[in-house]
Amino acid sequence: MSITPKTVRLFMPVAAALFLGVALAIRAVDDGPVRQYSGTALYASMVWAGVLFLWPRMAPAPVGVIAVLFCWMVECAQLTGVPADLSARSLVARLALGVQFDPVDLLWYPVGVIPLAALHRLVAQPVSQARMSSPCSSRPGGGRS
Repeated sequence: MSITPKTVRLFMPVAAALFLGVALAIRAVDDGPVRQYSGTALYASMVWAGVLFLWPRMAPAPVGVIAVLFCWMVECAQLTGVPADLSARSLVARLALGVQFDPVDLLWYPVGVIPLAALHRLVAQPVSQARMSSPCSSRPGGGRS
């Protein structure tokens, strides 16, 4: 069985919803650093799912790099005050953009992405290796002699 881009596109919204559900569950039971830092890492996980949804054929490392860079850009945008202003008017903006810059968050975004990129690589790798080791792929023209 191979993983197709269509399968990836169907699964990524489910994965993002799962990450959001876990973040909200943690938020409901904890009010300390676990809540904040797990939320930051899970936000990055949702961004990873979004990147993979948009580009389902992309290799794991570039997906991870794009997701982390996007999160860092959003975090640094918080230095401008624009996200705080938008967050004051909208709960969705508050959840998506945050309110204030926290340099520790910059470290937690990769925590939410690196395990997913590693899993993505493990899942995608057997498919690639199976194609390379196929008996037909080693002959010129891919056919039988």
